[in-house]
Amino acid sequence: MTGPISVLVVDDDFMVASVHQRFVARTPGFEVVGSARTGAEALALVEELRPDLVLLDVHLPDISGLEVLARLRAEGRQTGVVMVTAERGADAVRTALHGGALQYLVKPFDHDDLAARLTQVAAALGELHAGPTDQDTIDRLFGTAAPASRAPTALPKGLSSETGQLVLEALRGGAELSAAEAGEQLGLSRVSARRYLEHFVTTGEAQVRLQYGGAGRPERRYRSTATT
Repeated sequence: MTGPISVLVVDDDFMVASVHQRFVARTPGFEVVGSARTGAEALALVEELRPDLVLLDVHLPDISGLEVLARLRAEGRQTGVVMVTAERGADAVRTALHGGALQYLVKPFDHDDLAARLTQVAAALGELHAGPTDQDTIDRLFGTAAPASRAPTALPKGLSSETGQLVLEALRGGAELSAAEAGEQLGLSRVSARRYLEHFVTTGEAQVRLQYGGAGRPERRYRSTATT
């Protein structure tokens, strides 16, 4: 795939849609091409704009985002869909999964949460755009590759594999850690620890949740996916 991935943002709350558009704009390799507040508008804009990806809320004022997803697939559209919603019900998640959604992200979330999912989507779309795939690639896209069979992912510039391994081992101890706690445990700054932790969220080796409490921004808590 050449050029940025085009994104249509669908949310009935104008302010929320604006925040999501800013999040997308801050993520390298993605650009917002439109915004819709209803299911009908979303379907019309997919037809008009042909976006590569739709960020789709479940709760819309006319038809649900799940129905929008179903209609896109019934029309044979291969547009990627990431559900972004406050809906946590198992039925909704199951319907989205069976309907072909690439990701399901529960509100509220911050830019790093969305950017991690978008990075995974970009990797998947890039793999599929390249043409025929082998079994390892297919397993990776469907999340079924055994950990031992996965090729190691190169760390971003400035991060070392030795320190990265220590961060992973700390997470695999089973405890949920904040960046500050991981940094204190390993002798790293909070900023450095967070860079490693966010990298492992992107590669799928860790997951993150927001912990709310008191005033101020929610705390990001990390744990290994191998323990969940």
